[in-house]
Amino acid sequence: MQFKSHMDHALSEAKAAANRGEVPVGAVLVSPDGTVLATAGNRTREHNDPTGHAEILAIRAACAKLQSERLPGCDLYVTLEPCPMCASAISQARIARVYFGASDPKSGGVAQGPRIFDHPQCHHKPEVYDGIAASDCEALLKDFFREKRT
Repeated sequence: MQFKSHMDHALSEAKAAANRGEVPVGAVLVSPDGTVLATAGNRTREHNDPTGHAEILAIRAACAKLQSERLPGCDLYVTLEPCPMCASAISQARIARVYFGASDPKSGGVAQGPRIFDHPQCHHKPEVYDGIAASDCEALLKDFFREKRT
């Protein structure tokens, strides 16, 4: 099977989140056969839920769809480096590969900060690919926060 990136779809989810006044982060979960299982954008404010990150919402939806607490072999595309909470959920769900766009030096948990997947208590370490459509992901975040400050 040929590799197909789903980052454009994740960016669409991030833009929809921005339009709702949420931090523009989008996620897409894809099955081993390439089927999109779930998509989500941040909804922390809308749901009054600090766990309403795009990754968590996509994981919940995919698990519900598959009626399983784990997603082995699945790929997650997310526009921003997952935070420590989301990285832990990714590990618990046994997601095979994580593709992310923008790095997050302030709150990241994969390549920055606590590096959850490298922790000795992490039971599952997915393959991680960073910098996928990074400039588009970064621009969306920068534009969102610039508009909030004006």
